[in-house]
Amino acid sequence: MADITQQQAALIAGIGYLMVFIVATLAGTFALDRLIVQGDANTTFNNIMANESLFRLGVAGLLVVIVFDTIAAWGLYVLLRPINKSLSLTAAWFRLLFVAIFAVNLVNHLSILPLVSHADYLKSFGIEALQAQMMQLIYAQQMGVHISFMFFGIHIFFIGYLIMRSDFIPRIIGIMLLVAAVGYQIDSFAFFLSAGYASSKVGFIISVAIPAIVSEFSLTIWLLYKGLKRTENNPQIALT
Repeated sequence: MADITQQQAALIAGIGYLMVFIVATLAGTFALDRLIVQGDANTTFNNIMANESLFRLGVAGLLVVIVFDTIAAWGLYVLLRPINKSLSLTAAWFRLLFVAIFAVNLVNHLSILPLVSHADYLKSFGIEALQAQMMQLIYAQQMGVHISFMFFGIHIFFIGYLIMRSDFIPRIIGIMLLVAAVGYQIDSFAFFLSAGYASSKVGFIISVAIPAIVSEFSLTIWLLYKGLKRTENNPQIALT
């Protein structure tokens, strides 16, 4: 990686993060979230059956997110390596662990497709049994997401700490990332420990959505700005 500068790493990480925001929003908000109705097996089953292509597109979008998450992890490692190589590598490994769990967890979504397409080997099951199995897969997918985000929260914690120790990234971004890291842990553990929290969107918005969006989008903007910034006398991209 001797030919990759910190400036280029900032740009790579920024592009990766930006694509994660864009593709995850498209795959989630405009695809999967439109089809999956929490607690309503019949409506969800019919939605996916009638819009199977949209469901497949949503899952494919999450696979694309995984690719850009990996790219962002690599870019952040190179960018923050001069601050502390060991901690930067640790942060990258935790994000890769998040990516691996998230990827394997998508099998739950993919396993829904044979159910709604009435595969031949499932003809002996009634429609209610198929719907119940579908909802169980959806719940398992949600649990897998929360498990993966526990590790992502640790990644964010290390990134925030490294930024706090840097002399070229605003400390406020590091502070916001540390707050978001705590939010990820609260959300994940509350989901496992409290049945009431698991069905509440308000808790997720307060503990994760707002801190994560504010901190990580701020980091994304900084990465892109610094990655594209050029000095007047030097065509090379400059961090300072």
